[in-house]
Order: sequence, then C-alpha cells, then structure tokens
Amino acid sequence: MSDAASSTGTGRNGAPAAKKVPQERTHHGDTVIDNYEWLRDKDDLEVIAFLAAQNEFTEKHTAQLAGLRADIFGEIRSRTKETDMSVPSRRGGYWYYGRTHEGKQYATHCRCPIVDADDWTPPEVSDDAPLPGEEVLLDANAEAEGYDFFSLGALTVSHDGNWLAYSTDVVGDERYTLRFKDLRTGELLPDTIADTAGGAVWSADTRHVFYQTVDDAWRPDTVWRHDIGTSTPDVKVFYEPDERYWVGMGTTRSDKYLMIAVGSKITSECFVLAADDPTGEFRSVAPRVDGVEYNVEHAEIGGKDYFLIVHNDERGGEKSEDFAIDIAPVDDPSVRTEFIGHRRGIRIEDIDAFRDYLVLSYRADALPRVSIADLRRIDGIPVAEDFIEVAVAQELFSLGLAGNREWATPRLRFGYGSFIEPSELFELDVTTGERVLLKRQPVLGDFDVDDYVQSREWATAADGTRIPLSIVRRKDVAAPGEDGASPAPLLLYGYGSYEASFDPGFSVSRLSMLDRGVVFVLAHIRGGGEMGRHWYETGKTLTKKNTFTDFVDSGRHLVERGWTTPKQMVAEGGSAGGLLMGAVANLAPELFNGILASVPFVDALNSILDPSLPLTVIEWDEWGDPLHDPVVYEYMKSYSPYENVTALPYPPILAQTSLNDTRVLFTEAAKWVARLQDLSTSDNLILLKTEMSAGHGGVSGRYKQWEEVAFEIAWILQQTGAVSV
Repeated sequence: MSDAASSTGTGRNGAPAAKKVPQERTHHGDTVIDNYEWLRDKDDLEVIAFLAAQNEFTEKHTAQLAGLRADIFGEIRSRTKETDMSVPSRRGGYWYYGRTHEGKQYATHCRCPIVDADDWTPPEVSDDAPLPGEEVLLDANAEAEGYDFFSLGALTVSHDGNWLAYSTDVVGDERYTLRFKDLRTGELLPDTIADTAGGAVWSADTRHVFYQTVDDAWRPDTVWRHDIGTSTPDVKVFYEPDERYWVGMGTTRSDKYLMIAVGSKITSECFVLAADDPTGEFRSVAPRVDGVEYNVEHAEIGGKDYFLIVHNDERGGEKSEDFAIDIAPVDDPSVRTEFIGHRRGIRIEDIDAFRDYLVLSYRADALPRVSIADLRRIDGIPVAEDFIEVAVAQELFSLGLAGNREWATPRLRFGYGSFIEPSELFELDVTTGERVLLKRQPVLGDFDVDDYVQSREWATAADGTRIPLSIVRRKDVAAPGEDGASPAPLLLYGYGSYEASFDPGFSVSRLSMLDRGVVFVLAHIRGGGEMGRHWYETGKTLTKKNTFTDFVDSGRHLVERGWTTPKQMVAEGGSAGGLLMGAVANLAPELFNGILASVPFVDALNSILDPSLPLTVIEWDEWGDPLHDPVVYEYMKSYSPYENVTALPYPPILAQTSLNDTRVLFTEAAKWVARLQDLSTSDNLILLKTEMSAGHGGVSGRYKQWEEVAFEIAWILQQTGAVSV
C-alpha cells in the first residue's frame, strides 16, 4: 500500500476524491504527468477502497431509482418466457437443444436421439416436459453453484456422440478450464486442462481434441492436441510467436478439414489438416502477405473438392477492398481462379458450403444480405448469377444462417429479426421457396408489433459523408413533421470500431424505454462495417476522429430535425464504444444530458503505449502504434478521452466497469472518473460502478443481467426526462 496520501478525500458533490500521485510518462520527447496511474493495481487495498467508495457514492445517488429499477426488472421478467426451449438442431444421431427454467440463472443443455434418420423435421418444442429419450449434457446451473460469476466456453460433442468437451470460467478473466464427460456413463474423465482460451475441436476419430492456450497478454497463441483418456502429454501442434496475430481453431462446415486461422487486424493466414488425420501436419492454404486477409471454406462441387477463399487481395492491379472469392482445388490451393468478383459497396463477409447449397453472406446499404446457389441445379462450378437473394419485406432487418449443424441438410435454417419484430427461426426449402416458421421469440404480456415503428434517416457529417441512422419508437410518439410532433426523450447509441456492424435486432428490455416515450437511435458511424470496408478504413488509425465527429453530427442532426433536445438526449456506448463516449464528452458536453459508458476504453493512449498489457500489440493495427510512431502518438493523444479531460461543464456520466475484465482494464474507467470528478466545472454527477466479480461482459446469469439492464435503463429514463423521479 502506498503511503503517499490517504486514497480518498471528498470532492465536488461529495464524490470520493482520489489521491494524486504524479507519475511521469515520456514518449517522443513529450512528458506527461499522470496523477491517477496508481489506480492500476487491483491487488492494492487502496485501489479496492477507492472502487468501493465510488460504488457507495453511486448507490447513494441512484437510490431514488430503486422503485423504477424494480418496475423495469419486473417488466423484463414478465415479458420473458422463463421456462423455454430452443428448437432442436440435428447433429449426427441426435437432436440438440437448450432449456431454461423459471428461477434458474443459466441454461440446461440437452439432446434426444433421432428416431427416423430420413426425417429432418425437428421434434416439437416442449417447454416443461422432456422429449423422448432426453438426456442432459450439461446443467450450467449446477456447474455455476457456489460461484459469483460463471461463463461457459466450449460445449462440443464428439462426432460419434460419446464424449462432451466443455470449459468454464468462474472468475471473468476469460481463462477457461477444459473438462471431458463420457456421455455413455455420465462420468467425468480425470483429464482437466486449466487456462485454455475457451474453445475445443474434435478430430474425426473422436480420440483427439484440439484446444488453445493464451500468452501473458491474453492472446491465443498456441494450439494443442489432447489424446482423450490417456496420460500421453499434450502435443503442441501450432505456435504463433508474432504478438500481432490471434490464433483460432475450427473445422470446415463439412467437418472434412480441421482449420487453424491466424489473423491480425489486417493480415491473415489459414492452415488445414484432414480431420481423419489428426496427428498429421497442418499446411498453409496461402502464405500471409501484409495487408491481405482471407478465410477458407471447403466445398464439394461435381464430386470434386475445392477451397473457396474469401479475400481482399489485388486483382488486375486493384485491391478487392470489399472482398472477392476465389476457388481452388484442395490438392493445390495455389491454383486459384476467380469465383465471385469484387464489387465496390457490396461487402462480402462469408460463404458457407453445404452438400447441396452454397450460401453467400454480404452486406449492402448498411444491411445484411444472403444469397443461395442450389448446386443440384447447376452443371459445373456456379457463377455469380446462380446466387439468388433471400427476399425480406422490412426496410430494416437482420438475416443470417442459424443452427445448420449438418452439412447434408436438405433445408436451410435462417435467423430473422428487426428492431420491432421478435427474432424468428425459419426453415427454407430452397427448391420451392417455402418458408416454415420454426419459432418466434416469445414476448409475453400485451406486446403488439403494430405499436412500434422503425425507420432509416441519414445525417450529414461535416465532410459531407452521409451517416445512416436507425430509429425506433412507439407509433404514438410522433416523428418530426407528423401531427402533434414535439421533441422526445432519446437514446443515441454508437460503437464504430473493428468493422463491427450493429444490425437491427429486437430487445425485450428496450420496450421499457420505448413504452415510456423514449426514441432509440442507432448511429452507424464510421469505424464500423455497416457500409463496407471503406466505412471501416475511414474510421480507424489516423482517421479515427471521424468516428467521434460522426456521432456528434448524428446527435446534432436529431436536434435540428426536431426529434429531441440536448436536455432530453442521452448517449450510450460500451468497450470501444466507451472510447467514443469519452471522446464525445470532451467534444460536445453540451449536446447530451447524460452519457452511459460501459467498460469504456477511455485511457486508450496509455494502454496502447504499453505492450505488456493484455492485447495491446494486436491492437496496433486498429489504432496505430504510438510507441514507435510519433505521428500516431500525437494523433492518439489529441483524442484519447482521459488525456483530454479538462475544465469543462461535463454532463451527468455513468461509467460501468468490471474488476476482472481482461479486455478493457477497470483502471481505465477508474482513472477517467477520478479526473472527471476533479476537473468538471458543472455540478452534474459523475458516477462509477464497478462489478467486483465479473469480466468484460459484465455480470453473469440472466436475472443478474436483467437487474443490471434495469439499473442502466432507469438512469437513462431519468436523464432523458422520460420519467420524474
């Protein structure tokens, strides 16, 4: 424990004031004094005392919301079918599914035998009665007993159906313990592997399992082969020494090949091995080339084996920015020919190969799209024109493959949803076009989809770029220009990093805001992937500020259009979206009456400067390398939220973090809030809430998560003025 000073005093509004311990940081001739770097050590009792004091302060100043929180929790619970069952998914000789039970935090994972191998119709969902022959693979509630936190990593059954490999994390640091269960006897094997990365992949002979471990920076870097039920030492089959690269393990959809995927933010390489030769050597499909990304799928076309390679390599002297697909014989993948060419603005994301179909997933106009080629109707290798798009009626929607475990499936399952429609799982007969609804997400109570409206608007950035906005509201909340329209309470959500796309999706908890008159807006800002690779490229590294200004311009658009006012608008974002929140607080504190930042990456420059921290080096391709590049250093310093907190009238801010988060350390939120509380010139409350037994995803268990969501929504409703507290 440091003896420099007591850890806390009292600051503005009675907030716990962190002591100041000046520490110098010098890079590229620039010396910075950091008064709160001491908050980095979670083993320091003074750090824990500061977090506890902040939690008490937050609890005190949100106590008036307790009744509202209870109401919202009750609404979420009353709308949720607590005892439920997923649609069974076929794999090998069994149907697999999950169950939830009223009063239990976690799911129970089950299966039942297939009676008729030629019948692909799943058993009818039975919420509270077991299916014939049902057996429990894993009861997560039993596994979680006695722990404050629980997360399931791997959950995979061997090809013969006899063995289960599963892994658990009971701390929140994303280091999992891998175990094995004999499903014929229900007994656990003595094989236990600690500190794995979470996943597991079976070989075709069901004797071997491949898993990954992580390095000191939490980067998956090594693949191991484990021989089930023996004392044979595990074999290291792959190691990636370059700290910029993340290692993943999986199989092709056909299960014919094991795959190791190695990727940085801008470069990738894939290695394959026949699944029936698990002790063989993995071979590279194509050598890594800096700036070239690719992934691989196995397809059987006309009785021949091919690799389909989705890539952004150059063709005809021009880079395939939005990706293209090549086809190559498995025996010699270097002999590649174009399969689907590059089309600017049509971002190819993936291709899935089944026995009878190829399914292309891509996005256009900020929405996901899916097209299917029926191999039974095609003589030879398909061309682009053979892919038929799956039609969707809604203006805003999500669509994608879901639950297709069998390569030989005669029908394809898709997940569909929108902001106002509960998610649906349907099965498509490709031959006839017939769609059969297998399940719609149940929403209990008086929910009526016709009570809600979703729409698309476009804001304009300062440089003229058009920014898509997705807007959701109750129908009785009039839009600008409609009769009776007036500014409404509004939540503006954003992310804008890692080429992540936030597609329209239904939320039961969001109804508690919409039904109180709040308009929900999702800003699809640059740095995300909604509008293709260019959208991402113009919101990262030395163009990162576009992400922040896009969000501010989106907020100003909503005010100018008459949707809302600054006194009624709250901004929300998490993780890299928390960085967005911190930057926006510095850029436009007057635009919002509240900012909610979850696990916020707000001390970005300090973190990216330190290669010893988890995942820092691999992040240099996303943000730039300020440690070695003075231009990047200066640019990041100009926007990093913590660096730029100054004497401004900040709006009310609620920051949430987790003590065991390994992706965005709790330190970032703690330092940011300490500095905000010290320098803000307004009397608005700056609050910090730290989960002391959780990781990057927050608390575990659905009831705990509902309580957390209710806490957030209650604060949002207060700050938008949607309720009087």
